[in-house]
Amino acid sequence: MSLHGKVLFITGASRGIGKAIALRAARDGAWVAIAAKTADPNPRLPGTIFSAAKEIEQAGGRALPIQCDIREEAQVRSALKQTVDHFGKIDIVINNASAIHLASTEATDVKRYDLMHSINGRGTWMVSKFALEHLKKSANPHILNISPPLSMDAKWFSPFPAYTIAKYNMSLCVLGMAGELRSQGIAVNALWPLTMIETAALKIADKANAGERKSRTPEIMADAAHSILTRPAGEFSGNFCLDELLLRKDGVTDFEKYNNTPGAALEDLSPDFFLDDGQLEELDALREAQAAQAQAQAKAKL
Repeated sequence: MSLHGKVLFITGASRGIGKAIALRAARDGAWVAIAAKTADPNPRLPGTIFSAAKEIEQAGGRALPIQCDIREEAQVRSALKQTVDHFGKIDIVINNASAIHLASTEATDVKRYDLMHSINGRGTWMVSKFALEHLKKSANPHILNISPPLSMDAKWFSPFPAYTIAKYNMSLCVLGMAGELRSQGIAVNALWPLTMIETAALKIADKANAGERKSRTPEIMADAAHSILTRPAGEFSGNFCLDELLLRKDGVTDFEKYNNTPGAALEDLSPDFFLDDGQLEELDALREAQAAQAQAQAKAKL
């Protein structure tokens, strides 16, 4: 299936995972509203709404750059209105914008706590809320949050409680809204990476491990998002998807193309936070089954 002619409203799409999702959709001929704060170049965080718009159009889509701080209600309302005024509709909302601060409770100041919660949880909820009137008119409406499975294990909370709580708020939006909106035909799902994804934000947040980190590129998340967004909304909602697991279920077996460190073995890749044990077990079984199938096919050709 294709996203041709679909209108995507993506927060934080000036760089990283958000931009990668936009570019994947653009290759289908999608129309993308880039709702992000960065309008002027920043040497620490490359990419602006305007540079992203240019790339989207070069990839085959249409783009609308909108400077928007999702903490501000008026700006969110205005950005959604601009999108509908320009493209005529909104079919898909992707809540990608997020703030990260990996620190203990004592080392997290209140201002940083407020920033994470106002963007991650409140911003996601508010964008979704004000987009609903437009999504109800779509033939296949989706909300996709870039947020983790709700794994209630202390090991995910204890290293950096403030960030974990803020990120899980995005996932709680999925849990609640999927149930709330199912009868209205609006799908609400979450997508999360198995491994660290090499983005400018990660380089800043995790400087200490930069030399040891074996990560993947944002394109794996883009391909997984495309798989979700092209499914019938009435048949796929309330899911907490893991990128590699989802793609393997789709039949994808070549993951080397996503490696930021070429040649890195699967077992050597740096795992992301908040991974669910059940999903990891399912992924391991699928990897083994696909490897065995590949070996059998190779022998059959001899």
